[in-house]
Parts: sequence; C-alpha cells; structure tokens
Amino acid sequence: MIKFHPNKKMLTAFSAGELPLSLSIAVSAHIELCEECAQQAQQVEESLSHDTWHDESLENADFGDMLQSIMTTSFEPLETVVRAPHARVHIAGRDYQLPTAFRQYQDLKWSGFGAISRARIVNDEKNVRASLLHIGEGGRIPEHKHKGYELTLLLDGSFTDESGTYEKGDFILLDGDKSHSPYTEKGCLCYAVQDAPLHFMSGVSKVLNPLGNLIY
Repeated sequence: MIKFHPNKKMLTAFSAGELPLSLSIAVSAHIELCEECAQQAQQVEESLSHDTWHDESLENADFGDMLQSIMTTSFEPLETVVRAPHARVHIAGRDYQLPTAFRQYQDLKWSGFGAISRARIVNDEKNVRASLLHIGEGGRIPEHKHKGYELTLLLDGSFTDESGTYEKGDFILLDGDKSHSPYTEKGCLCYAVQDAPLHFMSGVSKVLNPLGNLIY
C-alpha cells in the first residue's frame, strides 16, 4: 500500500506544467502507480481548465475571428507514432517494467559500487541529478544527509530506514535536515532526484566519497 505521496502544491504545479523535468518524471510515474493521486491530479487539471476558460481576457476575446483563423489555417497530416507503453530495464539479473514516464530512458549506462548501481537520467537542470538507483539484496547506504533535497520514488521492491518501511509507489521527499540509512532485504529499484551531494555522518567520509559521487 502506498503511504507517501506528493503534496497538493506539487500536484498542482505538475498539472500546470510548472515542474522541472526531473520532478515531473517522478510525479507522472507516481500518478501511474497511485490511483488516489491520479484522481487528485485529474481534479486539479479540471479546475485549471475551468479557470482558464473563464478567464476575463478569454471572455472578452472575439471568438468569431479566432474561429475564422482556425478554419482558414492549413495543417499538414500528422505521422502516427507508435510507442511502447512501458519502459523496461535489466539490472543485476532482473528485468524491471517501469512507468511510461521512463520509456525514453531504456538504453542507460549503469555504473556500480558494491551492491549499489546507478544509471543517470539525462537532463540539463543546473546542479540537479536524476538517476535510476538499484540496491541489491542486503544492500545498505550508510547514514547520510543531503545539503539540499532528496526525492526518492520507489519503483520496485522495498526498503527501510529510521522512519519506517517503504513500498512500491512511495514518494519520499527529504530535506537537508533529515538523515537516514536505507536498507533493503530483497533489493529495490528507485528513481532518485537530488540537488546536492550526500554528506555521510560517519568518520570515514573519505572512504565513502566514491559511493557518494555514484549516488549523486
């Protein structure tokens, strides 16, 4: 059962097309996995649509001229593009089916450090890193904080940390004040977005730097 969701403000920004790509992918994928948020997003979209069509500037527009312009415009026929409904990735001997938001990110380059593997999702957002993150059976990320925010969308499997257990579909947003040490018994696949490197809490940060660089 999904227990963690994007808040109303984030759902509204997503529906209005105001989120950056990295966060938009996360919300879109969560909505596909969560019926509750899918219904909320639909309600937000309907509300935004209603507000748009009842905008004063539109009410005062000359719709006769607008319609005439549309009717006299020539359009080129559109090509039919058939896309796979889902993305699939193969990592650590397993195949994973991902939400449709990831369908253009199937041919990814994975790199690993111990039980942790990461495939970068390409985007041009300054300082923001978006990746698919796989943690193998019995894998743990040492206790750490982030200098910015960390968003984790659990795509498959489960993991636990100091705050509880997370299942497929959970949307976990942490700020720089929270520290945790995720552990997975059977392995998990996540979509992770961060805007700053990890800060490990132990005294062996130099040893853990390669892991921090991999995850960020």
